[in-house]
Amino acid sequence: MSLDFNMGLPRYEDVVSVKSTNNRGFTPEELAEECVGKIISVSDTAPPAIRDQAYAFEKKVEKLVTHYMRKSIESDRTTVWNALTDAGHPQLAELIRRL
Repeated sequence: MSLDFNMGLPRYEDVVSVKSTNNRGFTPEELAEECVGKIISVSDTAPPAIRDQAYAFEKKVEKLVTHYMRKSIESDRTTVWNALTDAGHPQLAELIRRL
């Protein structure tokens, strides 16, 4: 009896990658680039016109993702500011707001 087990992983593509920073978290731009890299794939062998159009689209999507990531950060800080203010820590809330 033969047992065939297929996980459906790409055969010639990187499946795992690791990225890190020193003494900071990732910026919205860095995360947006990583996100777009997972969403959009452009073949190097695609016809030049299609490849160029895909790269241009990729850059537009990256800017859009970055914008909404920044908005998300602002919104989260507002939530934290309100929670700290409501808990009686207005000075700490103000420090968080200034980040």
